[in-house]
Amino acid sequence: MSSAVAARVIRMPSGLRNRPGASAGSRLGPLTLRNRFIRSATFEGVTPDGLVTDELIAYHRRPAAGGVGMTTVAYCAVAPEGRTERRQIWMRPEAVPGLRRLTDAVHREGAAISAQLGHAGPVADARSNRLPALAPGRFLSPLGMRMTRAATAEDIARVVRAHATAARLAVESGFDAVELHFGHNYLASSFLSRRLNHRDDAYGGSLDNRAKVALGIARAVRDEVGDTVAIIAKLNMDDGVPGGFWLDESLRVARRLQEDGTVDALELTAGSSLFNPMYLFRGDAPLTEFAAVFPRPARLGIRLAGGRFLRSYPYEEAFLLPSARQFRAELSLPLILLGGITRRETVEQAMAEGFEYVAMARALLREPDLVNRMRERPRTRSLCIHCNKCMPTIYSGTHCPIAGPPPPRPSRSSRPSRTAADDPSRTFPD
Repeated sequence: MSSAVAARVIRMPSGLRNRPGASAGSRLGPLTLRNRFIRSATFEGVTPDGLVTDELIAYHRRPAAGGVGMTTVAYCAVAPEGRTERRQIWMRPEAVPGLRRLTDAVHREGAAISAQLGHAGPVADARSNRLPALAPGRFLSPLGMRMTRAATAEDIARVVRAHATAARLAVESGFDAVELHFGHNYLASSFLSRRLNHRDDAYGGSLDNRAKVALGIARAVRDEVGDTVAIIAKLNMDDGVPGGFWLDESLRVARRLQEDGTVDALELTAGSSLFNPMYLFRGDAPLTEFAAVFPRPARLGIRLAGGRFLRSYPYEEAFLLPSARQFRAELSLPLILLGGITRRETVEQAMAEGFEYVAMARALLREPDLVNRMRERPRTRSLCIHCNKCMPTIYSGTHCPIAGPPPPRPSRSSRPSRTAADDPSRTFPD
């Protein structure tokens, strides 16, 4: 562990660790949360220069004031080419002062804050980033419509080191936890997928080889920050695409992470940002709303063919719970359940079945104070109708359009233009 991290731990004033009177069930590694609700990562769409803005701070203060135990900042890329597109934060020294303002603001509301760290790999828009998108091999990315670049062993080593560096910067910025992104066909997830990984070297073939990127990242981060912050891995249970990463292999990777002792919890997710993003969300596919934010040629394409990419799946409460139960049956590692949690009864059911935490996103866009109201009135349920019309708002500041007007946006000069390269899949899911 670096001396900078050690010094930061000594002076950290958040008061969130080992809080007297906190329940044992809210312990997450070295961190004690005030409750079991986590605001999951959803790209906020308010960082036009890749740095913290007042809008980003307000975005996370709302659910913190509304009662969540922890909110998650998405998406903090570990390298410039690891951004899904150019407007996202990437972890560098210049970002630390703004990130410190953000973590201080959330701490003042009594909540903890986590940084989602990752490398987008083939999900990155090379056209937007003006950098090649790394992947296990070369193929045409449906997002940037450019060929990916096959990652070399040197690229992989660099990206692994970059995760450790990003984690150290997160600690220095005041974060209480880091979340490692191993889902949605981002870089680590793409190596896990047989559909995307056809390599014949040490990073391809067997699951042991395909898991080296994810396991190596987790080890590097743990070695860098020790137990000064909680470390969470966001792991796909399945990709939702033929020939992709599936539950049996995901369970094996989860067991390895548990055996290695590199993470304090797993957040269980699903879906592919490259091929099937709606597999995570369920509910309506907002094709009309997406088309409306694109220029005319792209608008027509989305109307005619968008349904092949943004497929509709019936919404069900806690729709990932059946798959997640199989992980709960085989692991002792704390698990975070996400996917369609809108009622207090669902939360209580998850706790009764042994899940330590629940993660929510869309419901908290509609009602940032939902957790407080659930505590005060047990019969409270979310007003979210799973229309997914929040998804296209990434271009103007992510919000629920049904709940009211959008939050203040960055100035016109700093807002990105809406181009065909700004693909709707890149933000949801994070």
